[in-house]
Amino acid sequence: MSCSRPGLFRAHGAAVALFAWTLAACVGGTDAPRSRPEAIAPQAEALAADPATPRANQIGSGSVKVALIVPLTGQGAAVGTALRNAAELAFEDFQKPDLSIVVKDDRGTPEGAREAAQAALAEGAELVLGPLFAANVAAVGAQVRNAGKPVIAFSTDAAVAARGVYLISFLPQSEVDRVVDEATAGGRRSFAALIPETTYGNAVEAQFREAVARKGGRLVGIERYAPADPGAAVERLKGVIAGPGAQADALFLPGAVDGLVTMGAALTRAGFSPSRVRPVGTALWNDPRVLALPAFQGGMFAAPDTAGFASFSQRYQARFGATPPRVASLGYDAVSLAAALSRQYGTQRFTDTTLTVPSGFTGIDGTFRFKPEGASERALAVYEIRGNAAAVLSPAPKSLGPSGI
Repeated sequence: MSCSRPGLFRAHGAAVALFAWTLAACVGGTDAPRSRPEAIAPQAEALAADPATPRANQIGSGSVKVALIVPLTGQGAAVGTALRNAAELAFEDFQKPDLSIVVKDDRGTPEGAREAAQAALAEGAELVLGPLFAANVAAVGAQVRNAGKPVIAFSTDAAVAARGVYLISFLPQSEVDRVVDEATAGGRRSFAALIPETTYGNAVEAQFREAVARKGGRLVGIERYAPADPGAAVERLKGVIAGPGAQADALFLPGAVDGLVTMGAALTRAGFSPSRVRPVGTALWNDPRVLALPAFQGGMFAAPDTAGFASFSQRYQARFGATPPRVASLGYDAVSLAAALSRQYGTQRFTDTTLTVPSGFTGIDGTFRFKPEGASERALAVYEIRGNAAAVLSPAPKSLGPSGI
């Protein structure tokens, strides 16, 4: 793949002319297929066996030292390898910036993460990218911050965010805010919800309640359910969401794909009509199995714009011979951000003030920013399910407003 013009990585509201490619400007396309983890590990072995490839524990040899802590062995090794590959791709696209990225294997464990962070700090790392898992982020956050260095981690659990421990990941809270905003803008005011009894469910319920209240909506019913057995909860809420007397005009349905498939069948049995009560959800809906469910047709969900990842996926496959997992773009953006800030802001490159600039930054998956308490906000698109496929209903905004998306 070739492209005729370089792109821009935006920081502090101004376009910083760097040498990374803005991939979405180069190649159009739809969402790439999800990766098969087993396809990534053999590629990592091939790279390690090739003497022409860079050393596995370091990318670049610049004066600004950054650590990348990911699982290269143990739990999550396939994803960790993809994050490392994406970091290398970003380094190459920036035409080898003044970075030295030391890659540390946390073995997928908190103890491994602590050891990796200790070694990285001893080697002079100014910034830690990673870890991937929430428990590992919690294990290293205080250690790194006590050393006066920031963390930009890949976990999706907002509970491990803190001042100086920033999450670049796709947090469901931003998705909930965006889809509720869109639903209310379309005239929906009465919300019901069926939420799984999971950690994810706990997180999105709190955000859902807050978002509905902020937009002046009202909650007419919320039920929790065991992911494998939503039938009883659907029956309890049936009078609110089904039939001509339905009180709700929107039904929030978060959850993992398997649970959503089971939920879809239960809603159909209960006589639920998505044309009467509009289903709304999060980015986990973007799966062919969910998009084909009769109970979800006409529903809408918030997710990052897919064009940027589709372009990144093509470049990744050309470079590494494997399809990247969805989170791999975070590794690319984390290294791109480190390179951009290092090039522009000198000794202030990784301060909290620099990292939490309200205008945020633009990467592969659109505009994002870090909040002072460590969580992130993203500019997201809203998709509508039409004919068993996802179509853009409301494009992702190019910038983030003062109070959120």
